[in-house]
Amino acid sequence: MAITRVAMELGMGTSLRAEDYTKAAVRALKDALWHNSLSMADAFGFPRDAMIVDIEIAVQKPDAVDADAVKAVLPYGNGAVKVVKGGLDVPKPDGAGKTIIANAAVLVSFDMERRQVTAIQPEAGR
Repeated sequence: MAITRVAMELGMGTSLRAEDYTKAAVRALKDALWHNSLSMADAFGFPRDAMIVDIEIAVQKPDAVDADAVKAVLPYGNGAVKVVKGGLDVPKPDGAGKTIIANAAVLVSFDMERRQVTAIQPEAGR
């Protein structure tokens, strides 16, 4: 069997006033997840818990994100959270604080057998 990626979703979240990196990260993940209803598990005949969900969060201060709080957002599947440097910290015009912007990439995979696809050959004489 091989891990096969079947979907990727992207999201963005903010903390406008609280300067909370975890809140921004959670909102970014929710933004990515709430864009669609992934029905791949049903389509492939897998239970939903068989989904392998890799989450990458990008913020300016990765150590300030509670990865467990981010992972808790997942409704099902086996999730892993990686937090990296990225996103944006946007200073307020008056210099009193900043707005936090987090980005999320969500990759959904299954452990499934890969099969080689062969091209369909046109019938002779057509």
